[in-house]
Amino acid sequence: MSEDTRNIIERIGETDQLYLTGNTPDLALERAALRLELVVLSHLRQEQIHFLQEAIVILEHARVESAEIPMRVYLELSIQLAKAYMLYFEISREPHFALITQQILKPLSQHQHSDIYFYLAYASVCKNETALTRHWLNKYSKSPDFDLELLQMHASFKALHQDAWFKQLLQSKLH
Repeated sequence: MSEDTRNIIERIGETDQLYLTGNTPDLALERAALRLELVVLSHLRQEQIHFLQEAIVILEHARVESAEIPMRVYLELSIQLAKAYMLYFEISREPHFALITQQILKPLSQHQHSDIYFYLAYASVCKNETALTRHWLNKYSKSPDFDLELLQMHASFKALHQDAWFKQLLQSKLH
């Protein structure tokens, strides 16, 4: 077991103990993020699925249990939940995980958050919905946190690299 993995597992234990004394949305974000880190570090599919399921439950629970949650925190919980579902999609290749991501984030798109646009585009491209992918990528490209390198390097968008509209979108951000 690597030192990173050992540190993450140790911190999971600490945050789970904190959860027993009182949960907060910020604690839920940390608890889920730690599990998502283990998903990325693990090479065993069953382990990855286990940690994804834990992260999803933690995030879903935090989104509904907190009565007066600040919108910023609710958005972050939702984005992390979308990230978890897209990791689940990457592992399983089951399109319903991309659909769940769209269902979580589409109602939040009016908040004009770059990560929401990115994950909506990501889910759309995974479902072969080119028009929606283009729509969300155009919104993402206009956001202040647009990441050109991420868009160029992300494996899910590689198939679009030959499309004229995608080339134009990338070219417009190069200048």
